[in-house]
Amino acid sequence: MPFELFVALRYLLARRKQALISLISFISVLGVAVGVMALLIALALMTGLQAELRDRIVGSAAHVYVYKIGGMEDLEQEIEKFLTIPRVIGVAPAAFGKALIRSEKGDGFIELKGIDPARERTVTELQNSIRKGSADGLNRSEEIPGILIGTDLAEQLDVDVGSRLQVFSGQGDLTPFGGVWRPRPFQVVGIFSLGLYPYDAGYGFTRLDVARRLLGPDAPVYIELRVDDMFRAQEVVDSIAARYGAEYIAEEWGDRNRSLFSALWLEKMAISIAIGLIVMVAALQIVASLVLLVMEKSRDIAILKTMGCSTGSVRQIFMLQGLIIGLVGTAAGAAAGGALIYVLDRYRLISVPMDVYQISHVPFTLQLADFLIVIFSAVVICFLATIYPSRQAARLDPAQALRYQ
Repeated sequence: MPFELFVALRYLLARRKQALISLISFISVLGVAVGVMALLIALALMTGLQAELRDRIVGSAAHVYVYKIGGMEDLEQEIEKFLTIPRVIGVAPAAFGKALIRSEKGDGFIELKGIDPARERTVTELQNSIRKGSADGLNRSEEIPGILIGTDLAEQLDVDVGSRLQVFSGQGDLTPFGGVWRPRPFQVVGIFSLGLYPYDAGYGFTRLDVARRLLGPDAPVYIELRVDDMFRAQEVVDSIAARYGAEYIAEEWGDRNRSLFSALWLEKMAISIAIGLIVMVAALQIVASLVLLVMEKSRDIAILKTMGCSTGSVRQIFMLQGLIIGLVGTAAGAAAGGALIYVLDRYRLISVPMDVYQISHVPFTLQLADFLIVIFSAVVICFLATIYPSRQAARLDPAQALRYQ
């Protein structure tokens, strides 16, 4: 064992007269551990929340939406055209519009989406999210068309599969007396749960031709695309612009939810900075403990110097002491934080209201990059905290220290 490391460990494990210094060192270790643990948990929380929302949003919606200025006359031709774009693995048409939905026991405003049930399953997870009924019920040939609604909306309207609903479109019918909202009867053929409250409480899906008749000729019609890698959706957007010109306006899922993910990223940075101050406070504790140790061990330092110990060795002794405190605290905090993150995520211990946060529990996801950055930053901060006390110890004059001994 190197001489400097031996002396540093000896001072850290001091007993009797140096009990106060040992206590301060222990508090410093505890401070670093708590700071690292809190920072890891905060980063895992924000990363998990962002990933959960991203996966649910991407599962509920297409990766890319394409709109053509002037409208799309031949949808089949447009679909075949977009299937030739590299990375595109699914294409489906869709029409959107606002509507009022009403049952005998409630009503509410919804986003009515007209879909092709066979093609929709190639671009979203709607088919896999059906809890009751079936999306194939939209293809019914009866006079009353079918509609799919979310679980929260079904609860709000107090309806189930087979129930009748009235839907009022924003278009209305033009009469000699002005515009009149006339209800269109629908039958619930399925209830879905996409896991996002805005979809489960505010969306209704019906057949594309039914939606276009209900919403009127001005309702926008989009082409939805699904790509093989959602993180490369921007490449598909660029390809559409390069191939088909400015009359096609494409938007990928990240742009449609940019404000949400920007807010989540900002919250992650703010929480990281705020909790990172705990590590800074722990570093100040290291400075205090080393300064006290230098004052307590001034006689020992003077004797070491008179016996031939170099200034560099004295400096290394106190740097090693602070570094050991940082390493032990960081290791303890990382182990405790990792274990707590696993337990919290595995057993879903923290529940949240779904209508506010769009998820039922708080997910925790610890990324390797975040873990390594926290570990490295904590060790660096602890090392920097040793510079001033170690320099003061190395500058100690033996004659002055031993004058009154």
